[in-house]
Amino acid sequence: MNIKVYDTKNTETKSVALPAQFSEPVRSDLVKRAVLALQSIRRQKYGASPEAGKRYSAYLSKRRHNYKGTYGIGQSRTPRKILNRRGTRFYYVGALAPQTVGGRRAHPPKAEKVWAQKINVKERRKAIRSALAATMVKDLVLARGHKVPENFPFALDASFEALAKTKDVVLALEALGFKEELDRAATTSIRAGKGKMRGRKHVSKKSFLFVVSKDCPLLKAAANISGADIVPVQSLNAELLAPGTHIGRLTLFTDSALDVLSQRNLFAQGGAK
Repeated sequence: MNIKVYDTKNTETKSVALPAQFSEPVRSDLVKRAVLALQSIRRQKYGASPEAGKRYSAYLSKRRHNYKGTYGIGQSRTPRKILNRRGTRFYYVGALAPQTVGGRRAHPPKAEKVWAQKINVKERRKAIRSALAATMVKDLVLARGHKVPENFPFALDASFEALAKTKDVVLALEALGFKEELDRAATTSIRAGKGKMRGRKHVSKKSFLFVVSKDCPLLKAAANISGADIVPVQSLNAELLAPGTHIGRLTLFTDSALDVLSQRNLFAQGGAK
């Protein structure tokens, strides 16, 4: 499949062939598995204190003739603590056991639990190739909610990587026909629920993903565009290409990034990564 290359003035400069990685069949189920595996690595561990509910000096003898025992008086053998006594009669209150007030939980969450999910290397690479292929299917990109021009998909000229100011990047994107997409990404909504009280009141939309060939000024210039991400081609992963496990993100590759992808055989069956 060949795609056209446009410069910052929306002028067609040439046509390039997409690398073989883009010919992978689209597998949304495989992409979802790869994204969830990435998200599981970032999941924060949590759990109760090992001593929670066990800080009582609760002990109860279950022997027949022991002093302070409850054997033979019609009392269940729940661990108890003594509050007071009168002669040989004791006033007990249940403690420590899960069914008692202030007792431990029966099966509390353990802080040592490992939440990270594993995924095979070949499976991860195949998921990335599948997500790459989905970025070139216009119907999938539109179904995700993006606003794209009529001539999409296309690639960007390598001159984009030299843009050092955000306003220059925005002007170039508007010239390419992404004015509606920029407006869509700039709107935010207020989060439902208590998250709005915890430092994350507004929810923004995912928008452009710029893929460049190397460390360049565009890495900083495009970072201020609302909803946009920018990465070198070797740092691509399934979550960047399909945020929230949904394939078809609006992705703009520079032609030099496509060259690196092809020459280094990235994410291929026996490729570099």
